[in-house]
Amino acid sequence: MPRRPPETAPPADGRSSGRFLARAALVTAVLSVAGSVLGLARDQALARLFGAGGETDAFLVAWTVPEFAATLLIEDGLAFALVPMFSLALARRARGVTGDPVRALVASTLPRLALAFTAAGALVAVAAPALVRALAPGLADHALAVDCTRLTATCVVSFGLAGYCSAALRAHRRFLAPAAIYVAYNTGIITVMFVLGGRWGVRSAAAGVAVGGVLMVAAQLPSLLRRLRRHEGEPPSVVADEAARPLALALFTTVLLFALCRQSQVLIERFLASGLPSGAISHLNYAQKVAQIPMTLSLMLCTVTFPVVARALADGDTVRARDRVERDVALAACLVLLGAATVVACAPQIVHLLFQRGAFTAADTAATAGVMRVYALGLLGQTVVGALARSYFSAGRASWYPFGAMVVGVLATAVVGASAVGPWGVRGIAAANAAGITVTAALLLAGMGPRSVPVRVRRVLGDLGRPLLAAAVATGAGALTADRVTGAGAAVSLTVGAATVGGVFAVLCPALRVRGPGTVLRSVRSVRSPSPRPVTQRHPHGRSRFRFPFRADR
Repeated sequence: MPRRPPETAPPADGRSSGRFLARAALVTAVLSVAGSVLGLARDQALARLFGAGGETDAFLVAWTVPEFAATLLIEDGLAFALVPMFSLALARRARGVTGDPVRALVASTLPRLALAFTAAGALVAVAAPALVRALAPGLADHALAVDCTRLTATCVVSFGLAGYCSAALRAHRRFLAPAAIYVAYNTGIITVMFVLGGRWGVRSAAAGVAVGGVLMVAAQLPSLLRRLRRHEGEPPSVVADEAARPLALALFTTVLLFALCRQSQVLIERFLASGLPSGAISHLNYAQKVAQIPMTLSLMLCTVTFPVVARALADGDTVRARDRVERDVALAACLVLLGAATVVACAPQIVHLLFQRGAFTAADTAATAGVMRVYALGLLGQTVVGALARSYFSAGRASWYPFGAMVVGVLATAVVGASAVGPWGVRGIAAANAAGITVTAALLLAGMGPRSVPVRVRRVLGDLGRPLLAAAVATGAGALTADRVTGAGAAVSLTVGAATVGGVFAVLCPALRVRGPGTVLRSVRSVRSPSPRPVTQRHPHGRSRFRFPFRADR
């Protein structure tokens, strides 16, 4: 009998469910790496075709739209709200309520959200001139940025639909199609750039965003339709539950405000960088794209286990949710710190190999590498924020605390950035980003407990501090060895430096009793499906009070 692919339903047996999620994590890892590689190829193509000058700066201002849309509608905002909602609907279905709560949820939410996505996309297109002036008042080519912004505005609709499909599929424990969306997206951008780049210039990259967004939806829609058709049963009831509507609106409001505030750091960076010499925005962009790869990969497991935490809280099992979150934070911290150490130690070699060709010069490499090293200092904070924010919203309740913590972090970014951009230029902006997100991470960790999954804060701090020390030592050793073989070429220097970082980190982690690197497989396999395990503890806030805006069980 053939092995069960990741797209099939997980079995009820706990051990089999652990194997299923291990395979799901592997599939997600492979496709996430493929998407990241294609993202690098996209940035390489952008650098090679258009360099790091005023034309690229104009496109990157327009790139703010898909960056915001991805955070709000795919990665954080919409997912934080919808995954718990679908998890609770699946729990209601498992309890045998009348009708199909999942199909009823889709019927009551998707049309309204699709209308909202369309209205927001149209508003961005119409307001593009004012938006560009607000984002980058010192930009040289304002008209080009407006054209690119209008093309990228289409992604508000496509990303919204893609994010809805992703949340629904992940709640169903279907990870293949959601993990493939950035492969489809970046393939579309790269293809359009090379096909139309000679005729449209950098506008071709903006057109590629529009095409790539459509491909994201197309990659997931067949799988979601199959999930919904398997439960034809009784037709869904979509009678409005007026008491539930304010709570649903509050949940979406708090989630989207948090995600919007988090992404507003990009606005601050672009605003401050627009007054610097031409190319500053581009250097900051290239540095961020490379430095964020370790963070993206480190949060991969959290993405897979987020529906597990949401389902545990829906069943009232806060002990299982707490253990899951603590393991995820420990593992994510180890992975991101290993990646950050490599980035800091070998930044010039990485940028040289990835970008230094065509219109991207050696001076651009030096500037980008310097920014990337500073930006990497905030990667641990970025990862902790990404992991803990999921916990705050995993019970399907509105929570204003994450938004407040993010506001404080953004204010810190603005204050530090305004003070540092004068003496240190774009590196000061990167330092402000690192400072602001670290402040937010500290506040989110301090607020865990009755507002969220009740993790043990001291234990989490230990899980963060020990690998941080190992990463600091590994960074110094890697930078030293990489510099010693610089004359052998960037590839050799990068290989030696990265190997040294990895070796030193691997030796120090057991010595410091770091929880993470040696428990990757065990951490994933420790996840069990909700059904066979009895509820061991019910926290007063563990079970969501959220009710869907319909009465499927009446």
